Amino acid sequence: MTSSSPTGGGPGRPSRLAPEIADRLKRSADGLLPAIAQQYDTGEVLMLGWMDDEALHRTLTTGRCTYWSRSRREYWVKGDTSGHFQWVKSVALDCDADTVLVKVDQVGAACHTGTRTCFDTDVLLAEGSGGSGGSGGPGDSEGSEATEDAAGADVPGAGQ
Repeated sequence: MTSSSPTGGGPGRPSRLAPEIADRLKRSADGLLPAIAQQYDTGEVLMLGWMDDEALHRTLTTGRCTYWSRSRREYWVKGDTSGHFQWVKSVALDCDADTVLVKVDQVGAACHTGTRTCFDTDVLLAEGSGGSGGSGGPGDSEGSEATEDAAGADVPGAGQ
């Protein structure tokens, strides 16, 4: 589901995020923070999305992950169209206050492709592979640049 708010309609706009949190954040030039979603009980890294102050506020206050879609330029709540919810268990800032770690209880697929995680289809180096760095040849990460905002594509039935 997408939504906008009269008090927060995208990066750089007013937000309801507590000033004591907002003042600590180190945002990108476009007003965003990377937000890593991790399964709270297994430590499995599920996906990376983007949050502005308002998306972080909504995540902290609703118990559901809200992200900012860079491609659609609107908010989306994980699972509203697909039923693949992220129930927030905890939220932490990294040591530089420029990345958010959201520990969640993921229901269904986290990736818009319908897979459990966004990081299981293009493994460049696997444990025990001897550090060769993977094949890394042309075409091995087909579409990687085109998916820069794939996490924002909350397509019905596609894992969001």
